[in-house]
Amino acid sequence: MTGFGKATVELSSKIITIEIKSLNSKQLDISSRISPVYREKELQIRNVLLQALERGKIEIVVNVESVDKESSAKINLPVFENYYTQIKTISEKLNIPVPGDWFLTLLRMPDAIKANVAEPDEVEWEVVFSAIHEAIRQLSDFRQQEGAQLQMFFEQKIANIADLLEQIEPFENERIVKLKTRMTENLKKLPEVECDAGRFEQELFFYIEKLDINEEKTRLQIHLQYFTDTLHNESGQGKKLGFIAQEIGREINTLGSKCNHVEIQKIVVKMKDELEQIKEQILNVL
Repeated sequence: MTGFGKATVELSSKIITIEIKSLNSKQLDISSRISPVYREKELQIRNVLLQALERGKIEIVVNVESVDKESSAKINLPVFENYYTQIKTISEKLNIPVPGDWFLTLLRMPDAIKANVAEPDEVEWEVVFSAIHEAIRQLSDFRQQEGAQLQMFFEQKIANIADLLEQIEPFENERIVKLKTRMTENLKKLPEVECDAGRFEQELFFYIEKLDINEEKTRLQIHLQYFTDTLHNESGQGKKLGFIAQEIGREINTLGSKCNHVEIQKIVVKMKDELEQIKEQILNVL
């Protein structure tokens, strides 16, 4: 969801610069710094951003730079004189020293400087509004380029998890054999204990059934495919991909807790590492 767009409009008396930045956010959060000239158009600008950008922490700056030799800002003489009179009166009444720099003090007072803000006509606003659309287009293009890179990243990570899942299979039969051997040897170590071979096989079967990971493997494969299908679906699937990633993590964790095998545990750790990288980047998806 990160992006940046910029557009500039040059008019006879001023230069208008529009900058739009986007950062990751679960919702659409718009902050604006708009020149007073176009302040009354802020709602219209926000509505355009809302329709075009969907999600993200959006910051829009509309800056106006005057190219006239005469400044539109004027010292507000009546206000200036009024502040001077009030401060002098308070100084005499309360026996407080007057300011050392009258001019600097008065210039800092509210409304001491008056800016003549000319409202834009419809023709000017149409030009500025088109520039805002251009900045949005640039930001959207930036997002799309980032999205294409993220898609390749996700596809690679999902493929890595699928490959790791296949690497578990050679260790599954070995796991059962080792488990049976270990239990048999432990029984032999017990003195004066007779073991019913049939009952032992039955109990071993029940125990192995609890450690069976075929169901988790199947569900994990389904979730990986579902993630890929959703990734190639229409836009606006970021939250859904996040939910699927949670389900993938749940199956990987269950595999790790049931596998009871060192080599499989190592594979599970690698799966978790790949998934963690996916989760970090999902925040960048709309």
